[in-house]
Amino acid sequence: MTYTSTKVLTFDDFIAQYGDNPRYELIDGELRDIEPTGSHEAVTGQIIGYMFGEILRSRRNWIVPKNCLIKPPAMAATALRPDAIVLDEAKLSQEPLWRKEPIVCNGSTIQLVVEVVSTNWQDDYARKVEEYALLGIPEYWIVDYLGIGGIAFIGKPKQPTFTVCQLMGDSYSHQQFRRGESILSPTFPELQLRLDDIIPRQ
Repeated sequence: MTYTSTKVLTFDDFIAQYGDNPRYELIDGELRDIEPTGSHEAVTGQIIGYMFGEILRSRRNWIVPKNCLIKPPAMAATALRPDAIVLDEAKLSQEPLWRKEPIVCNGSTIQLVVEVVSTNWQDDYARKVEEYALLGIPEYWIVDYLGIGGIAFIGKPKQPTFTVCQLMGDSYSHQQFRRGESILSPTFPELQLRLDDIIPRQ
C-alpha cells in the first residue's frame, strides 16, 4: 500500500477525484493506493463468486455490487473500499448517497464485508476491525491468502489464514481457518468453501 499524497483530502474531494477508481480509498484524509495485484483480484473474484452463488441458492434479497464505498458517519474524511461487500437490497432506500454514488453509510445495510489482505494488512487486521465493528456490520472476513499478516494476528509460523469475525455486542469474535479446513460463516451457514478453493495456483 502506498500513501500517495501528503495533502489532506476531504470526503467530497476524494469522491470527485478518485470515487470511481478502485485503486484508492481514503483514511483520515490520507489517500491510499490499495495496489491490487492480479492474484489479489483473482482471489477477490473467487470469493464474490461463492457468495453470489449462495445468495442465488438461498433466494435472499441481497446484492454484491461491483464497486462500493463505505462512509462511516463518525469519520468526516474516510471512505473505505472493501474488496467485497454484501448489501441488503431492501435497505438501500435508506441510504442517502446510493442513488447518485455507490456509497453506503449505514452499517445495517451491510450483511458482510471482505478484505483480501495485501501490503495494507495492518489496516485489515486492526483499523478496519474497529471501523466495521463500530458500524455494526455483523460479519467481516479477512482473507490472508499469502499469510503475510503480523504474527500477533495469524500466529507463527505464518501461513495462509481465513479469519471470520462475528460481531458480538460491540466487538468481533475471531475464528481462523487454515488450508484443508471448511470455513464456517454465520451469514452463509451452508457455504462450502475452503482456503484451498480460492488460493491461486499460479
